[in-house]
Amino acid sequence: MELVGKVTVVTGAAGGIGKALAEKFHQEGARVVLADLDEAALQLVAGPLNAKRPDSALVFAANLGTEAANAALVKTAIDTFGTVDLFFANAGVGSGSDLSTPEDVWETAFNINFNAHRWAAKYLLPEWLARGDGYFCSTASAAGLLSQIGSAPYTVTKHSAVAFAEWLSLTYGARGIKVSCLCPQGVNTNMLRQGDTPGAGIASDVVRSAGDVLEPDEVAIVVSDAIEQEKFLILPHPQVAEFEQRKAADRDRWLSGMRKLQARVYGKG
Repeated sequence: MELVGKVTVVTGAAGGIGKALAEKFHQEGARVVLADLDEAALQLVAGPLNAKRPDSALVFAANLGTEAANAALVKTAIDTFGTVDLFFANAGVGSGSDLSTPEDVWETAFNINFNAHRWAAKYLLPEWLARGDGYFCSTASAAGLLSQIGSAPYTVTKHSAVAFAEWLSLTYGARGIKVSCLCPQGVNTNMLRQGDTPGAGIASDVVRSAGDVLEPDEVAIVVSDAIEQEKFLILPHPQVAEFEQRKAADRDRWLSGMRKLQARVYGKG
């Protein structure tokens, strides 16, 4: 898909990957709807975009962990710009550790990392199927293909995001619906940096030990190229493809290797 003239929605757009995606899509000629919790931060992103092209960026501030908020986001985008051509479900949370994680943390992880994708698609698909065209993108994680040592909620919900993207593609691909799923490893975002705080667990250490930490702008360039090619799996860290192949080829060996990595990170190996 070429983005020039298209209407795009990006969630989690107040910072990190979402901000970089919105700015890249706008640079490519798209109009953008920026969605996130932090309205002030969204305005800081939207301001320069509207200065370049008036009325080309719209702010939508809400907690997207509810069905009602996702329905309102889709409706607002359509009411403002007439349609939605591409929806990028990028918002995510990385909280939680093991089975001692409180139930409300699990619920938030599922609602933001997975259910928000499902809810958005529910309200986008009727128009898309009627016209035979639409593009749904989601940010999962390499954790959604592999696993995330130190965080059960993140691992489980990101696997759900990948599975949902696959289901959308196989179910509606023949009817004009395009789907891409972004699965990066380490990216220099608040989520990664929050893992450095005391008591936050070891997830950030594991991510850094697995490979290069990219900047959000670098990820956005890879995403833009993949959308132009309409590729399903977007891997800013190419080694993730090799890791996934190893996992599929011999899952027992892969699990053994992951346990050894976990032991090293915990300082027990």
